[in-house]
Amino acid sequence: MPRPSSRISGIVPSGKDGWEVHSAAWARKEAGEDIIMLSVGDHDFDAPGQTIEACVTAVRASNHHYTPLPGIPRLRKAMAAASTACTGVPTSPDQVIATQGGQAALYAAVQAVLDQGDHAIVVAPYYATYPNTFSAAGAEFTVVETPAEDGFQPRADMIRAALRPNTRAILINTPNNPTGAVYSRQHLEELAQICREHDLWLLSDEVYWTLGGGEHISPRALPGMAERTLVINSMSKSHGMTGWRMGWLTGPETMISLLINLNLVTTYGLPAFISLACAEALENGYGVTEIAERYAARRSVVLDAMRGMNNVTVRGSEGGMYVMLDISALEPDDEKFAWALLDKEKVGVMPGSSFGEAAAGHIRVSLCQPEAVLLEAALRLRRFASSYRREAA
Repeated sequence: MPRPSSRISGIVPSGKDGWEVHSAAWARKEAGEDIIMLSVGDHDFDAPGQTIEACVTAVRASNHHYTPLPGIPRLRKAMAAASTACTGVPTSPDQVIATQGGQAALYAAVQAVLDQGDHAIVVAPYYATYPNTFSAAGAEFTVVETPAEDGFQPRADMIRAALRPNTRAILINTPNNPTGAVYSRQHLEELAQICREHDLWLLSDEVYWTLGGGEHISPRALPGMAERTLVINSMSKSHGMTGWRMGWLTGPETMISLLINLNLVTTYGLPAFISLACAEALENGYGVTEIAERYAARRSVVLDAMRGMNNVTVRGSEGGMYVMLDISALEPDDEKFAWALLDKEKVGVMPGSSFGEAAAGHIRVSLCQPEAVLLEAALRLRRFASSYRREAA
């Protein structure tokens, strides 16, 4: 066949990426093994019943035709209200655009601020798709690692050292996937200062904002940042709607109006019945409080179960849907540790290095299982850690 474009063939580099452990765990579970899956961030429960009923009602009312490119007005209004709550900045419907999930919002943000050859800084550990999203834009990027010993908080001096003349943007994620770290106000203010000094965009992934375990601080609310911040958001985590593929991007009105053209050539709008169900879920907060409380309880249970574990230290893990465990004192090769844990105790986790070198020597434990399952996994992990050196030598 004729050759594919370098753009499409260069999005995902060849080689191992750490997801092999998850894939193997999933295949073994499907084959009937007693595998506990703690490797992915997909809820173990369904979307709220009210949301499902709203969608069914919308379908039966013939809401399955084309929709406006930026999202139906009711949905944008509801998203604007959610953005006001999330960021602390009054937001109008013209400052948000509906997207096909949080990943599409991230893609739109990167496409909006970077030309081919421009440079961005990605704060790590990062969500696995970040580097590939920049590659899809033909942009260069530098990964700036956050020190594990600092709870994965970003350091301004390290970010300043990575700046180039062609740097246009910085990408952050708080509450963080994979670490669960919640960036402090001080660290966010230091990042904002860099953006103001160097006239940079700040891309702020805040999809876990309701799961932070305390007050959520958005950099969009800091002085001089509303005009240079694009906030990525999603209904996947906050509203229990991973498979519904509904997200949005919040930013300056002029930028959002330009991004309507991106929807024109990609999604050409979103499904009407899903849009109406999502609008109702946002308006009424279906599931938000219950989901946040559920993950807070699970986090507490897992952290209690991890205390005193042989040479294992919790890092970050203040919010989100994950707990990050430093296992480097037992085994610096986190992928080797994850494979051995799967083979010996039938627990599937993600090697930390899948999310950047800052998380090397760690494993990410998903909280997307009932408490009883998490406790059983903790028991298996504790047993494995207590004898790892003897068994793995």
